[in-house]
Amino acid sequence: MNTSAMAQGGRIRARRAARGSAIEGAARAGLAARGVIYLLVGALALQIAFGDTGEQADRGGALAALAQQPFGAVLLWALGIGLAGMALWRLSEVLFGSVGPDGRSARKRLLAAARFAFYVFVAYSVLSFAARRGGSGGGSSDRQSQDATARALEMPAGQWLVGAAGIAIVVAGGWIGVRAVLRKYHDKLRLGQMSPRTRRLVDVTGMAGGAARGLVFAVAGVFAVRAAVDYEPDRAKGLDDTLRSFADTPLGPWLLVCVAAGLVLFGVFSFAMARWRRV
Repeated sequence: MNTSAMAQGGRIRARRAARGSAIEGAARAGLAARGVIYLLVGALALQIAFGDTGEQADRGGALAALAQQPFGAVLLWALGIGLAGMALWRLSEVLFGSVGPDGRSARKRLLAAARFAFYVFVAYSVLSFAARRGGSGGGSSDRQSQDATARALEMPAGQWLVGAAGIAIVVAGGWIGVRAVLRKYHDKLRLGQMSPRTRRLVDVTGMAGGAARGLVFAVAGVFAVRAAVDYEPDRAKGLDDTLRSFADTPLGPWLLVCVAAGLVLFGVFSFAMARWRRV
């Protein structure tokens, strides 16, 4: 191999390494940003469980709470940029595949595409909120869910579309919860870099946090199905109303306390993923 070819190969490897480092940094920033949101939502839900109903336990409420902190504007911009990094990472998985033996499969790329679209929306909403330096954070998640459901119901076969979407959310919630309980996230973590105690703590946060997150998704999906069956958009619920519904069960606010604590644990688990996830 001549000197020119060797230099060209070196430049290609350098570009790949730089791209890999940039994507890894974006992924870890995004996971940390996700952790912040879940910590705040869980904390707000705990306040609701103990009688403080003044804030919304959803992304809008979390952003409003963050904006009230010292250097709130800086924190909001950092959060939005971190979530944009998450979207960039998911886009890279669509284009180049993800880690794991089946990382380049069509199924994994499709999941990555869905996550990319979701995090683009979330990052946009956070950055828009930061640019406005306040406001509604994009509006109540409950109002957004009801408006979207109403528009969908007006479409041809709208009831079927909303019902199918609700069922899909229920299935996704069950999938999230079951995978968490079975500790499927082990496949994505650098377990060898953890001490036994750290691994146990990560398992507590991953299992309990993932189960709580999956339960919230599933219950939100059930409300969407009810809205479709009854043809009543107001029956659809966003994150805030979904969490409040746990307090209306026979277990009272204690079920909400457990779910809220689980969301806090999932926030902590997201920080662990930011530290030890294989990207």
